[in-house]
Amino acid sequence: MSDTLEKLAAVIEERKSAGADTSYVAGLLDKGMNAILKKVGEEATETIIAAKETDDTALVHETADLWFHTLVMLAARDLGPNAVLAELERRFGVSGIEEKASRNS
Repeated sequence: MSDTLEKLAAVIEERKSAGADTSYVAGLLDKGMNAILKKVGEEATETIIAAKETDDTALVHETADLWFHTLVMLAARDLGPNAVLAELERRFGVSGIEEKASRNS
């Protein structure tokens, strides 16, 4: 499963050097972080709306859009899915309550 994220992150990395007129990713990156964040916010909202409905296909579709745009956001900061996966791995065996408390201290 993480192979898919890695492959997608690699494509996003490749598209960084493409022309904004030939690549959606390059165009979005060219517009800057605020445009990327706006898109992530839109996709998050669409995901929430889909989750409130009963159409699982729509929920999966919107979640895929959200994950994709989140990967673009990470790429804009020269990060990738492995940074997030490493953080999730670090949290294994730690309760959510403990993890949240550690961020507040």
